[in-house]
Amino acid sequence: MATMNAQRLTERQQGLAACACLMAQGDLQRLEPAVKTALDGGVTINELKEAFSQLYAYTGFPRSLNALGVLNKVLQENPNANWKEGKPWTRPALWDDADKALKQGTEVQTRLTGRPFDYTFCPQDDYYLKSHLFGDIFAGDQLSAADREIVTVAALSGLDGVAPQLAAHKLGAVNMGNSQQTVDELCQWLDHEGYTLRSRFPKGKPNTAYAQYFINDSYLAPIQPANLSKDDKTMLPLANVTFEPGCRNNWHIHHGAHQILICVSGRGWYQEWGKAPVALQPGTVIDIPEGVKHWHGAQRDSWFQHYTTHVATGGEQSNEWLEPVTDDVYDQLK
Repeated sequence: MATMNAQRLTERQQGLAACACLMAQGDLQRLEPAVKTALDGGVTINELKEAFSQLYAYTGFPRSLNALGVLNKVLQENPNANWKEGKPWTRPALWDDADKALKQGTEVQTRLTGRPFDYTFCPQDDYYLKSHLFGDIFAGDQLSAADREIVTVAALSGLDGVAPQLAAHKLGAVNMGNSQQTVDELCQWLDHEGYTLRSRFPKGKPNTAYAQYFINDSYLAPIQPANLSKDDKTMLPLANVTFEPGCRNNWHIHHGAHQILICVSGRGWYQEWGKAPVALQPGTVIDIPEGVKHWHGAQRDSWFQHYTTHVATGGEQSNEWLEPVTDDVYDQLK
């Protein structure tokens, strides 16, 4: 137990997780360099094949086959790379015995969930889970049970609408041999590195100029609208601001202009001093009056992006940065 609790997320696990998360989103452009990084970091070619094959059960055959296609492309374009093939693939003997696959799959599922699990509402899915997913698929010997749950948690972290399954597999990852510290670090790492950012809007570069006014990391991508006249002194520059999960700016006040927020991705918060917080989602537009003390940022479990601009109201324009939004205040938002 002391050894388990001391586990930390390794470079190899990071490589598997990054590839799984991007594969689940179908983001082939980002997956290609992630595959190269994983192979450089010690993941074997056959381990990636096994991971992408396993994940068809969670993301569908099209994304599984596309990811395998990316891996094949990377290998063909880098024939002299010093990447490890890994353990030779062998056909599991379990595939030839349906009764044994069902029995072994039931045992694996019980270990993963921590108790016997029977999905009597739909016997078909109950059989598929036991016999095929936890039987046939888990019978492969390229990845350990602990590795498989790292891969699964990472993939589910990249998908919308699977919160119950993600929560279950976070617990299952511990039951299959990972420490709680490793699982927590995995989820934090995926968020911080941007792998769970599911958006077609630009993330931009680290917002270092204003980092002192933010808790956690934000990113800035300047936007130049095609119809914005350079002679228009009323509308100020437009930018896309990206907040990592849990990131928020300090309380602040705009002078000489009112600010407009156009929410485009993820979930966030906006709050004016003395008023209840407002939950933000794509399509929400917030017009912040001049002189009003406020803050905005991401919700704890979601990336958040908004376009922002300012409309001049006359007089000298400035931002008055005030105190941070403390954890005591932020953690109460639901």
